[in-house]
Amino acid sequence: MKILIVAETDGGRVSEKTLPAIAFAQQQSPNNFAILAIGENLQCIETLTGYGAQAVLTVSHPALTKPLAERYAPVIAHHAHQLGADAIVATTTTFSRDVLARTAGLLDAPMLSDIIALESANGKLVAKRPIYSANLIGTFEVEGSPVVMTVRGPAWGKPTPTSAESPVQSAEAPPDIPQRAEWLGLQGGSGGRPDLTQARVVVSGGRPLKDPETFEKYIGGLADALGGAVGATRAAVDSGIAPNELQVGQTGKTVAPELYIAVAVSGSVQHLAGMKDSKVIVAINTDPEAPIFQVADYGLVADLYQVLPELTELVKNSRA
Repeated sequence: MKILIVAETDGGRVSEKTLPAIAFAQQQSPNNFAILAIGENLQCIETLTGYGAQAVLTVSHPALTKPLAERYAPVIAHHAHQLGADAIVATTTTFSRDVLARTAGLLDAPMLSDIIALESANGKLVAKRPIYSANLIGTFEVEGSPVVMTVRGPAWGKPTPTSAESPVQSAEAPPDIPQRAEWLGLQGGSGGRPDLTQARVVVSGGRPLKDPETFEKYIGGLADALGGAVGATRAAVDSGIAPNELQVGQTGKTVAPELYIAVAVSGSVQHLAGMKDSKVIVAINTDPEAPIFQVADYGLVADLYQVLPELTELVKNSRA
């Protein structure tokens, strides 16, 4: 199977979010995959060259300075056709869900998202992915070629470095790139914190945090002391306590950090779907019957307003 990996970029810089997709390719077709990076004057291309790809293809064009699906999808479809790719793959993110769905449409190809396992049976690909808020694992037989897929990052991890570097090759953009959509801007509130989906530590808060100021003081304070990212439940987002980009869960982001601290989080099925793959889960809640304690490795029944300032101070002192 020949695989084309679509690197995640912001139009100027390659993201490490691409790495799980490369790990997927190494496991499925270690000697037969290429990587495609799209943008304008791309940086950090070297982060893609040490994992055994046959080539790292770069497409640079003034119309591709921002990651617009309308413009990127025809480029991906064009090079997938040129390479004769059997599969077009990217790590599951907002970027890939947007771009690859349009790519699948252009190729009239089947698409599967959030893949955690892939094998061949009776000459057909059989994929597995979480369904029903990650409470079940669905098995799907894929018909048609090429197949477009996004792969769940925590299921594939990071790729294994190789001794030889892949060649970087410039590739042409197809003619007549659509330009009906325009990039207006990107708004975020991370404040210099690590990316939520890539952070080693995530501190999440729920609706009991009352307001944005309280949320930032307690959840943001502990996250900053730990050098981690901030997450939130859907209830906290819907209440206006936390911005939408911090939502963890079925309709938010999927995270799998080394440490996940859930503060005043009840543990709804929707939220658990987005963080249950975390290596160590710590829950702090005043309700001893909260469902979050059923999945937590460590639990503390206590008032967050008493515990978090003490915990934050202890972490700061330990790093001093």
